[in-house]
Amino acid sequence: MADKDVIKALNAAQAYPLADVTKTRPQYGALTSRWITRFLEFKGLEAGIYRVNKVVEGETPLDVLCSQTKKSDIIPDGYIEYETEPREYRLSNISTILNINTAIQDVYSSPYDQTNEQLQLAIESLRERQESQLINNDDYGLLKNVPDSQRIQTINGAPTPDDLDELISKVWKEPSFFLAHPRAIAAFERECTKRGVPPMTTNIAGGTFLLWRGIPLVPTDKLLVDGLKKPESQSGKTNILLIRTGEAKRGVIGLYQAGLKEEQSRGLSVRYRGIDDKGVASYLLSLYCSAAILADDAIAVLEDVEVGEYYDYD
Repeated sequence: MADKDVIKALNAAQAYPLADVTKTRPQYGALTSRWITRFLEFKGLEAGIYRVNKVVEGETPLDVLCSQTKKSDIIPDGYIEYETEPREYRLSNISTILNINTAIQDVYSSPYDQTNEQLQLAIESLRERQESQLINNDDYGLLKNVPDSQRIQTINGAPTPDDLDELISKVWKEPSFFLAHPRAIAAFERECTKRGVPPMTTNIAGGTFLLWRGIPLVPTDKLLVDGLKKPESQSGKTNILLIRTGEAKRGVIGLYQAGLKEEQSRGLSVRYRGIDDKGVASYLLSLYCSAAILADDAIAVLEDVEVGEYYDYD
């Protein structure tokens, strides 16, 4: 009896080495939109220091006379007093050194230039750190510098429309945007749904944002929940900021060093440090940033916001 014929065919494993596969650039999973750096007004500094001069204020900084005749009344005189020790904000430096083996650069730079990809990822990493520092830095971070008079607590834990209205009453002079963790925004949406007052949405700078009283709720994972960007528990507490931005509005502004040598983008320089004896090319990346609150009523915070309240809807 003759053996059966065995049919042989090229399989996928054997064909794969000859395939011209399509590759992507490296995907940075921790990358965020960093809306705060787009919504804040930024001011470039010449020498890395920004002094906020303020008036010593009472009910009015200068006495005035309100009279119809002026004949028998003495016009008050005086001057407007300034603070003698105004606060100075100094730029902080966020730096890193990137090393790339030139042999890797020579051999593996098709279709994507390895040096350029490494530099772009390093820059994105510094920008992520910048956003975190703008909010949480012990010296100039917005969360740490909210005046005590501008701090309020939630009514019942979860962020309700009443809580955000109370926050608006603290920054009522042209408020620009709320800043909150995505979990806090979701918790606020649930409270609005429970009350039958779903917030509207708007498109700004290529993004879609919820609005409350016409003010956008801007998401950031740098306003932590129980100290974490990505809390594992469904519950947790965080904060919601309300900010007025702009120097002309006496608001909150971001600061950066202008005119850097080998400037890559706002406040960021990338300097080539040379190649060592082992053929490793080195780059120094430096980012200079800070933030300033020009008036007490330019910022307020809703504290102890609970993000873990859920409901069954009819």
